[in-house]
Amino acid sequence: MADKQLLEAFGQRIKQLRTERGLSQEELAFQTGFHRTYIGMIERGERNLSLSNVGVFAKCFEMSVSELLRLDSASRPKGKK
Repeated sequence: MADKQLLEAFGQRIKQLRTERGLSQEELAFQTGFHRTYIGMIERGERNLSLSNVGVFAKCFEMSVSELLRLDSASRPKGKK
C-alpha cells in the first residue's frame, strides 16, 4: 500500500469510528486534545501521525492500537472483500 493510500485508509478509519460514535470533529478534538483542523487533516489523509498520536486515538475509541490499525474494513467499499 502506497504512503498516500495508507494515510487515506487510516483517515477513513478515524472518520468511520468518529461517525459511528456520533462525534463531530470538534468533539473528537476535545476528547483527544488535538485541534479540530488536525482531525480533519487526518481524516483526509493529509497528515502522517506519530505512533504516540495513534495511541491517543486508540485510547479515545477504547480499543487497542492493533485494532485501530485494522484498515482493511475502512478502505474497502462496503460489500467488497
